[in-house]
Amino acid sequence: MIEVKDLLLRFSNILLSERAKKKAIADVLYEVVGIKIRPEDIKILKDAICLNIGFVHKNEIFLKKNEILLGLEKLNKKLPRRIT
Repeated sequence: MIEVKDLLLRFSNILLSERAKKKAIADVLYEVVGIKIRPEDIKILKDAICLNIGFVHKNEIFLKKNEILLGLEKLNKKLPRRIT
């Protein structure tokens, strides 16, 4: 029988990896574009990164989209491949 603490440990590992991904995305965005984005403003949906920020910053990000995706690719193969 699986104990509750074992199930909770699995979910905490999933949450930590999600936080780590958001932090990595925020770091790459800051390096490439120079905009600080809080990890709370980043949402990961399957293979897409959704940003909850103003349209001015989104335009800057879309202009340098290829550089950002290359930076993310260098970090990890499992990070999303699209920005929306």
